[in-house]
Amino acid sequence: MSTDHNWQESYRAAIVETDDKKLRERIKAAKAVIDSRLHDLQMDHGGTLEERLAITDALDGLNVLRRELQTRSPETDSSTP
Repeated sequence: MSTDHNWQESYRAAIVETDDKKLRERIKAAKAVIDSRLHDLQMDHGGTLEERLAITDALDGLNVLRRELQTRSPETDSSTP
């Protein structure tokens, strides 16, 4: 897997995490890596349509995970991206 796709590894780690405390951190880490990749794509106009669509899907998935986590653990900071 190329270094351009490290965001996928981070995303996968988040979606398979079962510990809510660890999940918070995995979501944050995945979001940060994805944001970094999006920045890289914007700077060099690189990437493929498939990767951009996969990133959109991953961000949607992280949002679902975040909402589910907030439902299970109301003490989670709702302002966290």
